[in-house]
Amino acid sequence: MPNPNDLDPSRSPLAFFGSEVRLEREKAGMSQQDLGKVLYCSGALVGYIEAAKRYPTLEFAERCDEVFGTGGFFVRLWPLVSRFVLPHSFRHYVDFEAGARAIRTYQAQTIYGLLQTEDYARAVMCTSRHEDLDAMVAARMERQRILQRPEAPKIWAVLDEAVLRRRPEDDEAMRVQLQRLLDYRYDPKMVIQILPFRAGFPASLDGSFNLLSMDEGADLVYSEGVGTAQVLAHPEEFERAGFRYDLLRTAALSAEDSWKLIASLLEEL
Repeated sequence: MPNPNDLDPSRSPLAFFGSEVRLEREKAGMSQQDLGKVLYCSGALVGYIEAAKRYPTLEFAERCDEVFGTGGFFVRLWPLVSRFVLPHSFRHYVDFEAGARAIRTYQAQTIYGLLQTEDYARAVMCTSRHEDLDAMVAARMERQRILQRPEAPKIWAVLDEAVLRRRPEDDEAMRVQLQRLLDYRYDPKMVIQILPFRAGFPASLDGSFNLLSMDEGADLVYSEGVGTAQVLAHPEEFERAGFRYDLLRTAALSAEDSWKLIASLLEEL
């Protein structure tokens, strides 16, 4: 975790919020563990918020005002923090992803990163002409280590049918990738559904997005554009994205029919 003292409070409302929590905590002579006890959360969460690596909930802000006697300062700041569209490099997103207890993802273009094989990931990334391709592929494979943890997040992935039909030049790479998806069929923490072409115009024609339900801290919506990525932490944004996701998975094939489609495409290769 980066040292909160090294963070620039002017970088974002989230960084400013974290720096103010640290300032008030140190003024009160409290450790992160001490503050966590009176806020009814872990000291680790306090540290993550101070380092701008987790978003605070409204309840966290309210309790900070109560403990520090700051007259509603943190509650007034919270809407700005939670509604601010914070640009992130993908490295920052991975930090959030690692703390999720459940992930719901809709992917319109490619297999979700946590489910990609090495050769498929390389084929996807090489199209962007990354100079450090080997390092990026290695980082993606390292990112998947969270699936091996005892407390691995539950994942519900809705993949557009186009994802399965858009193949790398190497058929073998796609064959191994489809088999990887089939290998998750009996994983109790994994659900994969395919949104078929016949579903028409679904609820999210504007692209892929992820919903992260966090162990601690505010739940997050993550989406990407061309050269950009953003995180939204306000409960209303999370609820709105969750409704869109529910519409998508309702329009998708059942899990069983999805496995059958994946298997049939594998046989074609």
